[in-house]
Amino acid sequence: MRTSIPFDPIFTKNILVRFIRDEVTKFGIDRVVIGLSGGIDSSVSAALAVEALGRDNVFGCILPYKTTSRESLDDAYLIGKMLGIHLETIDITPIVDSYFGTDNIERVRRGNFIARIRMCILFDKSNLYNALVLGTSNKTELLLGYGTIYGDMASAINPLGDLYKTQIRILAREIGIPEKIITKPPTADLWVGQTDEGELGITYEEADEILYNLVEKRISPSLLVEMGYDNEKINRIISLIKRNQFKRTLPIIAKLSSRTIGIDFRYPRDWGR
Repeated sequence: MRTSIPFDPIFTKNILVRFIRDEVTKFGIDRVVIGLSGGIDSSVSAALAVEALGRDNVFGCILPYKTTSRESLDDAYLIGKMLGIHLETIDITPIVDSYFGTDNIERVRRGNFIARIRMCILFDKSNLYNALVLGTSNKTELLLGYGTIYGDMASAINPLGDLYKTQIRILAREIGIPEKIITKPPTADLWVGQTDEGELGITYEEADEILYNLVEKRISPSLLVEMGYDNEKINRIISLIKRNQFKRTLPIIAKLSSRTIGIDFRYPRDWGR
């Protein structure tokens, strides 16, 4: 028996709008910076931020590399103009190419560098505008490690990190994201022809069902096989979750004292207020 993931998009939208407003303004800040890729995740994050903070307080950065597709650029401009936010385009090609030169660099290495350069720019802009960097990584990506640590996985706050990709598609329709952005194949657009599902070797629908059963319902892999899920795909997902645990935690600190950050010093972020 297959599993459908329960989801209430209106309830979720209201929670996330309040989350963004509360987490940004508690520090005396009322602005966010977000990298717009033309994809569904950044589009949803930007739309939620506009509702939470107002369009004048949302700064969108479009950061193309020379291999970025025209479709990605057009969709990034589309969502930015639709939301009426501040838009700035910065071509990162000179930065990336000045580092690698003419060397024939392995594409994953170059892609990771591109993702980190983009985040460097976003954090610099956050300093310039007295804003927080708004995250765009969803739960599926975080669990499977499909992202670059200190690159697209970095942020000050992340409204989407507890939502599976298929839930974000539902939420996107609820908040009025254009259908062409919702239905196009998801891609980090780090090289020509790249797609998320092509790299993962599984569709988001399949991955989310397996993840939901493993993580939320804590169903054993053997029972998932009995329910009709593919054993090879289950094992691949479990392997990715385990292999990428380091991306989901603070750097491990050698424990020398009685109260070590990330181990037994775990006060909330607003401790002392």
